[in-house]
Amino acid sequence: MNHLESSFIGKNAFWRYFVMLITVFVATNTIGAIPLLLGIGIKSVNDPEIIERLSADSGNLSQLGFDANMSLALNVFPFIVGLAAFILLMKPLNDRSWKMVINGTDSFRWKRFFISALVWIFLSTVYLFVFIRMDPSNFSLNNTSSSILILALVSMLLIPFQASFEEIIFRGYLMQGFTVIFRNRFFPLIITALLFGLMHGLNPEVKAFGFWVMMPQYILFGLIFGLITLLDDGIEAAMGAHTANNVFLLIMNTNESSALQSDALYVQHTIYPWVEFAALFIMGFLAIMILKRLFKWNNLSFLSGSVEKADTPDHIS
Repeated sequence: MNHLESSFIGKNAFWRYFVMLITVFVATNTIGAIPLLLGIGIKSVNDPEIIERLSADSGNLSQLGFDANMSLALNVFPFIVGLAAFILLMKPLNDRSWKMVINGTDSFRWKRFFISALVWIFLSTVYLFVFIRMDPSNFSLNNTSSSILILALVSMLLIPFQASFEEIIFRGYLMQGFTVIFRNRFFPLIITALLFGLMHGLNPEVKAFGFWVMMPQYILFGLIFGLITLLDDGIEAAMGAHTANNVFLLIMNTNESSALQSDALYVQHTIYPWVEFAALFIMGFLAIMILKRLFKWNNLSFLSGSVEKADTPDHIS
């Protein structure tokens, strides 16, 4: 075991995690927002009301005259900036390589990433076409042109940065940080899932369906990715599943309240949040069972017991 056991290496005082998160947040929302702010500034010269319209519907960047792919790039750019800030700060703040948050080593298990992504895409495809078959009037073909190939390419190039940023912060950095405090796996799993849910609290789905309706779904995502991380002793498989989930939605299915707006193949007209929560629960369970078999996870009692310090001396300062 390496991922959580390596948590104790380096400098792990609470203030260091606090400074990291605040700095990454500020970088994401300042430097990361520069391209979007420039776009708004240029457009507002000829259309002063654009700012008011964006305030009412901030997720709809098409109001700026950008196509869906450019809007996607503008939405993902802050995550790229946040990831860069995290990588630059990890060594000076925590005195360890940023790669340690991946799996406690300096390696990256690409096979884990791609296998998990393929499993999630397979389950998502089954889920989508079962729902289309059950309720065909709720779905309409939206984009059958060659532009969907460009969308697929842009999504596969950009979304890994967004999904990897979230996995590195939550299932990597914060899960390791809470392990230093609690010395077990259970509380880091629960706390990071809750924080992951709260981070999505400003998503347009929350505005459309309500905080208490959507929050269980976001937290469930956090629990699924967290369990995969703990079972696989690293975040590569969670990164693969998370990336596949978002890429699949961008290419295959969108709706007017989605945080991931695109010219997808299908448009879903009506969303049933609790039905989707149940479907996500089933998908998550199946994904874990399939990955358990593929990756030969043997120990399912991983939440019990304490997490021991790594052999390398730690520095709490």
